[in-house]
Amino acid sequence: MIVVTELAYRFVQALLQLLTHPFYYIGILFIILQYRRHIAFERKLFSTKLHSLLPETWRTVLWGWIGGLMASVLMALVGATIQAEAVILLWILSLLLIFIRVRYLCWAYAFGVIGVLQVAFKTLPGLKEMEALQWLSGPLLELSIPAMLALVAILHFVEAIYVRRQGTRLGMPLFFESKRGKIVGGYHLQGFWPMALFLIVPLEGGGGASLPWTPLLGGDLWSGGWTIIGFPVMIGFTEMTMSRLPQDKVKISSKLLMGYALVLLGFAYLAHLWPALTLLGALLSIGLHEAIILYSRWEETNRTPYYVHSSKGLRILGILPGSAAEELELHVGEVLHKVNGVPVRTKDELHQAMQLNPAFCKLEVLNLAGESKFVKRAIFSDEHHQLGILLAPDQNAPFYAEEQQNSILAYFSRKLSGLLSNRSGPGSTGTKSL
Repeated sequence: MIVVTELAYRFVQALLQLLTHPFYYIGILFIILQYRRHIAFERKLFSTKLHSLLPETWRTVLWGWIGGLMASVLMALVGATIQAEAVILLWILSLLLIFIRVRYLCWAYAFGVIGVLQVAFKTLPGLKEMEALQWLSGPLLELSIPAMLALVAILHFVEAIYVRRQGTRLGMPLFFESKRGKIVGGYHLQGFWPMALFLIVPLEGGGGASLPWTPLLGGDLWSGGWTIIGFPVMIGFTEMTMSRLPQDKVKISSKLLMGYALVLLGFAYLAHLWPALTLLGALLSIGLHEAIILYSRWEETNRTPYYVHSSKGLRILGILPGSAAEELELHVGEVLHKVNGVPVRTKDELHQAMQLNPAFCKLEVLNLAGESKFVKRAIFSDEHHQLGILLAPDQNAPFYAEEQQNSILAYFSRKLSGLLSNRSGPGSTGTKSL
């Protein structure tokens, strides 16, 4: 009972500490900017939007709390000696790195840099003696790299779960240029979550009740007392696919992230036993993360684009939420084969077939298994975008997206960077949904 009471008391203190942490609100601001940019892309390409700013932001913040509590429980079992200085260094490095690429907001990169710097300061005495670096050398040399490596591993374990469960919902349909110069459909899968983390850490001379369990890392440090610190972290992923369904792509990404987390957790324990492995663990934090991204890109370049039209019909790239297409249970990746009994191979043929019966629509659709299914529905004049289907692009699409990652400056720019004009397409302002 004493332990429960003390846990509750220290948790409230940590909660207040978190809510006054400026980096937590910086994380939420980043989420708002991210969704605002997503919506701008959707309006430009499709003259409508698939995401809503406030609902998506609140949902993301809520899941950040759920994931943070999950990670906090796991870290309580593993053990942590994370100091406040470590959190500040990780955030500062992350915020600097996103000026290069937004995906570098992931703490795997910031931790890797910190681990390499700590080894450099330990092996090169001249660095820590430099007066200009005194502000950095002290906090840096006191950090526990194994505990930080364990933290990065557990954060990616939670991230793998989120990617599997929510990655598809966060997907944004886009037009890309394939390796053969053709405009094809694809998905940009990107999600970030500002997590609220509460860590039980050893505190020398802290007193109070003893923990009813022994954390894996830390050893005798836990005999001197403990406390709880609260601070924000960011987790997130960025993927792109032109060759797979979003749900298939996130399954692969989730498995790779889970393997990455297990490897890092293993190295955290090994580095705890043999500090000489610290540098290798820090390098693996960055190297393995980049290897996952490079593997994904390599696989995409060696697969055939999926979101293209064929002789069988028109490929569905997206479904508007709450639309007639969603009600008819149409899905991304299916093919519109016939409309009102007429085969459709181009968008012009589709519009002509729709006009045969403006008040009613009968569709023959090839599902993901290639089998025909028949759906029908009345069409009302006041319905926005009628069916609510986003089709894969043809070569007349006016814009397509760059595959290259942008820095955080693109999120603040008034100009919508990342979209290129298709010179072979018409000079229209977008591709409307049906």
